Amino acid sequence: MKNKVSELFKIKYPIIQGGMIWNSGWRLASAVSNSGGLGLLGAGSMYPEVLREHIQKCKKATIKPFGVNVPMLYPNLEEIMNIIVEEGVQIVFTSAGNPKTWTSWLQDKGIIVVHVVSSLKFALKAQDAGVQAIVAEGFEAGGHNGRDETTTLALIPMVREHIKIPLIAAGGIATGRAMLATMILGADGVQMGSRFVASEESSAHRDFKQSVVDAKEGATHLTLKELAPVRLLKNKFFNEVQELYKTGPTIEELKNLLGRARAKKGMFEGDLDNGELEIGQISGLIHDIKPVKDIIGDVISEFELAKTEAVKL
Repeated sequence: MKNKVSELFKIKYPIIQGGMIWNSGWRLASAVSNSGGLGLLGAGSMYPEVLREHIQKCKKATIKPFGVNVPMLYPNLEEIMNIIVEEGVQIVFTSAGNPKTWTSWLQDKGIIVVHVVSSLKFALKAQDAGVQAIVAEGFEAGGHNGRDETTTLALIPMVREHIKIPLIAAGGIATGRAMLATMILGADGVQMGSRFVASEESSAHRDFKQSVVDAKEGATHLTLKELAPVRLLKNKFFNEVQELYKTGPTIEELKNLLGRARAKKGMFEGDLDNGELEIGQISGLIHDIKPVKDIIGDVISEFELAKTEAVKL
């Protein structure tokens, strides 16, 4: 499936796996790359030397292109970037920060840079910074999210109207029909996160994966906007956050409730009561845990069928 995204990354299908914290280790990234997409390691939940280990294991597990997602709000950023260069990673997705900070530095070393945004304003800033592609992520997405709450359906055509570089749609995409819909709206490819959480190769705890499969419509909610907006499955911790909001809490009180390693506790360790369970609205359409190759195969088959059906309309 040749287009701007597949040609940019030298991959078979314009499908990118989101670099989700506590989910995106070397097994998932290499499986996605081996299945024709672009796998990403999630550096946000890795200490620098842990990231190095995952990069090295990924290189042994696939000869296909893969990349690293780097949220720029985390510490040890310079060390992480140096490890990426030392290990010969060719693709970096940056997020949660100013794209001007690292884009030129990485590109000078031959690395393709993509930036993740949640609004047209930041898409234009990323394009001005010189990135080679943009991920525009709608409000439906799991994990950290945009403050403007713009949905994917509205965001993609607005961004497409104003940018010239390749555009990747994210947020609420787990099926071939959704992939086709966003591409009709102007995207050149898609990034999927939640669907790959519920894969055999995801590093998430099995209980968290099952909670994604069990989720129904309305099971997630965007909260903690005063800190960094995040979409979570509703659980005991989420309810505690909502109760605290009734008291008009300060930012410090919200931080104290959140504490440390809350996401690790939920997604990686499987504490479904006290953990932070980050997942997208599309979890209501995810009904099974299966191997990555089957997920990508299903998406592409449905995409091709939907495209054929659309021609008949």
